[in-house]
Amino acid sequence: NILRSTNVKILSEESGEENDTGDCQLRWIVDPIDGTVNFIRLIAPSAVSIGLWKDGEPIFGVVGEYPSGTIYWGGYKFGAFANKDSIRVSSVKDASRAVLCSGLPSRFDFSSKSMEKSFKIFSDFGKVRMLGSASLSILQVARGSADAYTERDIMIWDVAAALAILQGAGGEFSISPGRFENSHDIFASNCLIELGR
Repeated sequence: NILRSTNVKILSEESGEENDTGDCQLRWIVDPIDGTVNFIRLIAPSAVSIGLWKDGEPIFGVVGEYPSGTIYWGGYKFGAFANKDSIRVSSVKDASRAVLCSGLPSRFDFSSKSMEKSFKIFSDFGKVRMLGSASLSILQVARGSADAYTERDIMIWDVAAALAILQGAGGEFSISPGRFENSHDIFASNCLIELGR
């Protein structure tokens, strides 16, 4: 309700597009629970994500991790923080020594061609971890615990806030449209590791 009062468009997993009369350049992108299965089944942490984007680019993000209560926040003009502590991406350059976070979303294409492409990327890295929450996976890159993140057909609300924080921590990302409305193919890293390198 507070976001609705800002007169800025809102895109949310739960309610779609709202405030269409608001500022057409700005958009709140909200995921009330990223890692729903983690939350319901008590498998691993989940998160609440709120990102502010302008003209298709992140400005600022806040991610609240559950159950730890850690609040991650930041953006490229603000830096990046876990509560009050500054966070920064790693300095790992060699993908064969790097940790990659990824996931297989519910709409993942399990065709042999798609699987082959994904496993080719995975094979370039020293370790691959799947945490069950895209935002928390990207935050592992932002805080230097992992070095890169990739996922295909991930929904924008799953990553919007974390991508802003990643930029604030010195990282970068590439984004391209996925196969579904609001889905994207994402590669995010510490700026030193690139796909196919």
